[in-house]
Amino acid sequence: MKRVYLADAHPDERQIFRIILQDLDMQVVGEADDWPTVLAQAPATNPDMLMVDWGLVASGSGADLAELRRACPAALVIVLISPLDAREQAALSAGADAFISKGETSDRVVERLRDAVASIPSR
Repeated sequence: MKRVYLADAHPDERQIFRIILQDLDMQVVGEADDWPTVLAQAPATNPDMLMVDWGLVASGSGADLAELRRACPAALVIVLISPLDAREQAALSAGADAFISKGETSDRVVERLRDAVASIPSR
């Protein structure tokens, strides 16, 4: 079972992703609603994947995402972006492995998560 750390400021959005992840037989090992909590707690959960709302990234820059990658070097980083958000390229340029738009249908989110999980090496 793949281990996922979920970070989003909106509890309702975290709940939706939690349900989707559980349906995909993934374990949510931790959650945060702010950037300092992500950095403080995520490494201890030993996640295979980090799902992080781009709006939480403290400076909105690659430096913060790079800090997260150093803290969780083996984890795949998925950046969640808001609908019609033009920041997807910035997220990828900053070091995210992929992104998921919060405005996508649940089927599309499931498809993107399956693709992401398929790229995680087995431990």
